[in-house]
Amino acid sequence: MNLKYHLLSVLLVLATNPVVLQAEEATAHYIANEGVMIVRGKTKILFDPLFRNSYGNYELPPKDMRQALFAGKPPYDGIDAVFISHYHGDHFSPDDILRLLKSQPNIRLYAPRQAVAGLRRVAAEEDTHVFTRVNAIWLQYKDAPVVLEMDGLSIAAVRIPHSGWPTSLLDVENIAFRVTLGKEVTVLHLGDADPNDVHFSRDAEHWEARHIDLALPPYWFFVSTYGPGVLKSRLKPGHSIGIHVPARMPDDPAERPAEFQGFDLFTQPGETRPIKAGDH
Repeated sequence: MNLKYHLLSVLLVLATNPVVLQAEEATAHYIANEGVMIVRGKTKILFDPLFRNSYGNYELPPKDMRQALFAGKPPYDGIDAVFISHYHGDHFSPDDILRLLKSQPNIRLYAPRQAVAGLRRVAAEEDTHVFTRVNAIWLQYKDAPVVLEMDGLSIAAVRIPHSGWPTSLLDVENIAFRVTLGKEVTVLHLGDADPNDVHFSRDAEHWEARHIDLALPPYWFFVSTYGPGVLKSRLKPGHSIGIHVPARMPDDPAERPAEFQGFDLFTQPGETRPIKAGDH
């Protein structure tokens, strides 16, 4: 075949099949409270997916969703990694996470040391094999970010104080995870981070080093004194979706309190959002 004709044929195929040139689509799936699944192609990760305490204020994962998670049924099949922000009853159930690790032998867990200690307390002797897939994040406040790698994922962990700083919950190991899937899509889950910029400014180079396509801050970031500035000037995500939203928050933005009407919030378990990848 003539080389010029061959090259022209290839260009015509690419022009008429634009999907060849596009990155794989990514989607955020809401579970409940701060539980979110991120999917990009065959890569799937979970943040704070299983917990049992609503404190009378937050959504719990629906029963059918919990069952699908444990059974590995679509869309919760093929989960690669689970990330736990901190050990509170509305974010983490050690019994449920142990059950998930036992039922899904390919999942890796990334969690603060406190949560891993809680997991060990409920594990029986015959369960110890699951800890070969458990990564304990041990960070003190003001420690430099920790960077980890696994197949298909680039992971950065930073300890950001729990909301209430500097007067309460100072002992809680709240970890913000910034995870890049396939070098194309980066998602930041902040747990129950306190929104003061003092926690983020010391790691300014870290936050500048990688574009965040989707940030998942607790909803109070949007209306706090410093949170909007942290999002706009420090983290600079392509898009933000508020999580940890009280169950009483209306699904319809027009029915919400005025201060929340202009923001994207996850309120209904099972809802999804596309993630638009930016420049990495």
